[in-house]
Amino acid sequence: MSKYATIIFNMGGPDSLDAVGPFLFNLFSDRDIFKIPFGQKIFAKLMSAQRTPKVSNNYRQIGGKSPLNEWTEVQRSMLETALQELLPETQVFTAMRYWRPTIKTVVGNLSENNFDKIILLPLYPHYSITTTGSAFNEWKRLYKGESARLKYVDAFFDNHKYISAINERIDEAMMRFPQNVRNEVQILFSAHGTPVRLVNSGDPYKEQIEATVKYVMEARNFSHDHHVCFQSKVGPLKWLEPSTQEMIQELAAKKKKQLLLVPVSFVSDHIETLFELEVEYRAVADKLGIENYIVMKGLNDSETFIEALKEIVIHALCLEDSSNRNQ
Repeated sequence: MSKYATIIFNMGGPDSLDAVGPFLFNLFSDRDIFKIPFGQKIFAKLMSAQRTPKVSNNYRQIGGKSPLNEWTEVQRSMLETALQELLPETQVFTAMRYWRPTIKTVVGNLSENNFDKIILLPLYPHYSITTTGSAFNEWKRLYKGESARLKYVDAFFDNHKYISAINERIDEAMMRFPQNVRNEVQILFSAHGTPVRLVNSGDPYKEQIEATVKYVMEARNFSHDHHVCFQSKVGPLKWLEPSTQEMIQELAAKKKKQLLLVPVSFVSDHIETLFELEVEYRAVADKLGIENYIVMKGLNDSETFIEALKEIVIHALCLEDSSNRNQ
């Protein structure tokens, strides 16, 4: 019987306040994001030391750690259970780019097992060199096994079950608005930003974000006004616009009082949804007189999202899921 491994990649996050500094150091050491001509480690040390106090305070306000690690483990466990219904000899592993378990650790664990195929599945729906590309580059630096066993999943921004999972969460969030204003809701799809230079150099991230939004709204029959915006800018470079804060300000100026924030490029709640959207931008909205400001819950433990991941893995293995026949 064939043995399969699926590696789900994520960014990871500090699991305590003491871990914030080391996590940031690992992040700023990544040359796929911060291309420093020389002295990368010095740069990472300076940047992490400078940002640790502020970032630690942000984490303190959401419980003192990142929930991303826990949600990723939930997703790993759910996916493994779903896959084992079809493929009993399969395992799912988590590999974090900037925290534990590291990609290096997972590569070491795999070397002790003889898997026939290994599916590399970043939990980033949209490809960017700064996320999926970085994870794959680190894997290639460390993995010494047969490349023929590997199958790379670059993106799943257009997977129909992924789109359905987003719409299920949107539907849940819509019910939190008073019934008499639901038709007035403005949907803001907030994605993590990237430097414009990456887009200009061919990075497909922005295009894929816009495609996901199009598919989501098509499935909703364009029920509401919607907007795409970007958050989490770091550094002096020009990043994708409009920013989420600018979009909130623009809509407030147009007397739009009902806002639903949809974190479209994230598949689990973490600092950028629970602090940046829920706390930081909520304060902006309150000052501008927004009546209802609601942030969509992350996909987290969505069964539909796990079905999407299962479908993606089965497709990557070139197998047929008998449970989906005649559907």
